[in-house]
Amino acid sequence: MTSDPMTGRETKPRQRDEPPHDEQKAPERRLHAPQRATAVWGPVIGVMIVAAIILFIGVWIHVRAAHERADFARQTSEVLVSVRTVHRNNRPIDLVLPGTIDANQSTTLYARTNGYLGKWYVDIGDNVRAGQVLANIETPDVEQQLRQAEASLNQAKSNFEIARVTAVRWQDLYVKKVVSAQDNDTQQSNYQSAAAAQAAAQANVNYLQQELAFNQIVAPFPGKITYRYHDTGALVSAGSGAAGTPIYDLQQTDPLLIYVYVPQDNAPDMHAGITADLLVREYPGRKFVAKVTRTAGAIDQNSRTLLTELQIPNPDGALYAGMYGELQFSLKETVSPPVILPANAYIFRTAGPQVLVVKNNKIHWQNIRVGRDFGTTMEVLQGLNDGDQVVMSPADDLQEGEQVTPKEAPADNGKG
Repeated sequence: MTSDPMTGRETKPRQRDEPPHDEQKAPERRLHAPQRATAVWGPVIGVMIVAAIILFIGVWIHVRAAHERADFARQTSEVLVSVRTVHRNNRPIDLVLPGTIDANQSTTLYARTNGYLGKWYVDIGDNVRAGQVLANIETPDVEQQLRQAEASLNQAKSNFEIARVTAVRWQDLYVKKVVSAQDNDTQQSNYQSAAAAQAAAQANVNYLQQELAFNQIVAPFPGKITYRYHDTGALVSAGSGAAGTPIYDLQQTDPLLIYVYVPQDNAPDMHAGITADLLVREYPGRKFVAKVTRTAGAIDQNSRTLLTELQIPNPDGALYAGMYGELQFSLKETVSPPVILPANAYIFRTAGPQVLVVKNNKIHWQNIRVGRDFGTTMEVLQGLNDGDQVVMSPADDLQEGEQVTPKEAPADNGKG
């Protein structure tokens, strides 16, 4: 070993086959050469990648802009409208009409003879049967008149018998030429006058007997007494209205009647036999079934309605004549079921209601006749057919014959 004169350190002598010190470090310097190549090409490759990405984004933006321009051009050349394909409404329609319940029969019973009320047997709220005696009227004046008329009748009978016998005798004498024809004719005339007087007296007796029979107030039909006018001893007079004295009000309450006025549009579907539910607020949740018995058969020119009569059974007396109720019909329109459209499809102008119909992808302004208004929907009675495409929420600038692209609107739970 030798010492280094510069450092003073001892060094091992280099062997013959050992490479110099510099040559031993050379392999380490060759290992760093690939790192210098990566440092040069890495940024270049990165720049190229970024440039490619920028180019791709630019191309994509350009293509997208081209598509947007194409879509804008297509949208400006074609008008997209929302349409609804309409059909006839064949489902039953609920028709609710107000009405007042009335008695099947109702009358006021008057006195048919003069006198005073002797006794009454029924009062308000009582049920009576047909032919039942309701009250008695004392008629002393009529009884006296009847006795007088009977006496006059007996007198007339006597006069008639004398005239008859005399007429027979004078006829025999005339045949024998004992008396003149004039005298015989006089006796025959007296006989005929006596016969007529007897007949008149008999008619007067019959009248007073009938008048006396009216001293009983009798129920003409089964029903309920709804009013009693007088107490015992009240003076009554024969007649009706202001001239007569009323005794009782009688109503037949089983069955009851109710009259409703059906709109002209529903008149063809109204006929005898169909039923309706009667709803009254005094009985919530309870439905009374009424049946149509007859219609007036003519439309009232003032109201354009059809007077319809319905009959309601009332065996338990729950309903009263004079009550207000609502009749709910479920009608199956058989003549011409209407088209029902949402309210936003209608256009109301001075010329009348209209809708926009798409035919062959072109707009057509269609005049229609509107029926009932249900709030969110309305009826179209005339102007539309099955399969017509109607524009929903139409724009004001749509013109007749304008080219459009229809798009079916979603259905609203089956309405319209």
